[in-house]
Amino acid sequence: MSHIYLDHAATTTLRPAAKAAMDRAYETANANASGLHGPARAAKNAMEAAREEAAELLGVARPLDLIFTSGGTEADNLGVAGTSLASDRRTVVVSAVEHEAVIRSAESLSRFGYSLNVVPVDRSCRVSPGAVAEAVDADTAVVSVMAANNEIGVIQPVADIVTAVKAVDSSVAVHTDAVQAFVSENITMETTGADLLSLAAHKFGGPKGVGLLAVKTGVNVDPVLHGGGQEAGRRSGTYNVAGIVGMVSAMRETVANREEFRMRVATERDAFEAVLADLWPHAAFNGDDVPRLVQHSHVHFPGLLAETLLIRIDQVGLAAAAGSACQSGAVEPSHVLTAMGFSTVEAGECVRFTFGWDTEPGTGVDAARRLAAVLGDLS
Repeated sequence: MSHIYLDHAATTTLRPAAKAAMDRAYETANANASGLHGPARAAKNAMEAAREEAAELLGVARPLDLIFTSGGTEADNLGVAGTSLASDRRTVVVSAVEHEAVIRSAESLSRFGYSLNVVPVDRSCRVSPGAVAEAVDADTAVVSVMAANNEIGVIQPVADIVTAVKAVDSSVAVHTDAVQAFVSENITMETTGADLLSLAAHKFGGPKGVGLLAVKTGVNVDPVLHGGGQEAGRRSGTYNVAGIVGMVSAMRETVANREEFRMRVATERDAFEAVLADLWPHAAFNGDDVPRLVQHSHVHFPGLLAETLLIRIDQVGLAAAAGSACQSGAVEPSHVLTAMGFSTVEAGECVRFTFGWDTEPGTGVDAARRLAAVLGDLS
């Protein structure tokens, strides 16, 4: 029995073109890009060519306004904490369903005298632009609202949020975590309107361990990592040249094939939900009443423990993820689901299925049938 991988929101498969680009970089640009000798110049040239292409793809005004990081977590930390530390204001505003990298980063600023203002969401996981604007005051340094939720897949009205925030105070920096959205949505600095934008390569077919923070010209960012002063002093550390080259190769393919991806993956996701609903009518699809990512299906299975279901579907070759995280040996309910109004029990009954760039035709129907067979056994 072939294995069906439906956990692309956690990490997706490395694109062959990205791997080939990385292999070339390891062969021809494997020196430290901060050096002054010939091999170092070759590495730096490869990296800067990648930076220029990434800046063009994202609509970043100046290539040097794009900061390479070790992934989405660091990019979020730099976007939230770095921008806050560069400001003389002491409040951060986030939605209640942000990734932990945003929320924990904002919370960590409390030791420097910062406060955190959390904006609630509705039952569908959407945050209101008006509610975000109302949370902004004269002491707000940064607002952070993600482009699309990593668990539910619900798309947030980021452009409208930016407009609402800027109407209150144009000097407030707005950051968006676009890690989950980039693979399927038209994500640029212009389309989001954001001042800062985070990406992680491994969510759209690039390598793990590399990401970026795009910054609008004139927005100040203080470093959260200190050392050699790379990235114009904003992010220290030896450059992962091969990773950067691989990430930008994956970005290029993602943008070029985005419309085909949307049509193909939406077909599989919709078929998965239609067949599952027919075979097991108790399933409820979270966020299906508002705009959501075509690759996400977040399902509530009333009366069934998600962890049990995940173990059982793994036995029939189906990989997915729970709507809760196991930390310190105890299962804690997802903060996203509780913010949406789910009880602890309900939150523990949800599973996320996410499709990817290499999902094959027929996957949705096959996955739904395997899942329904397990549900029949458990019911």
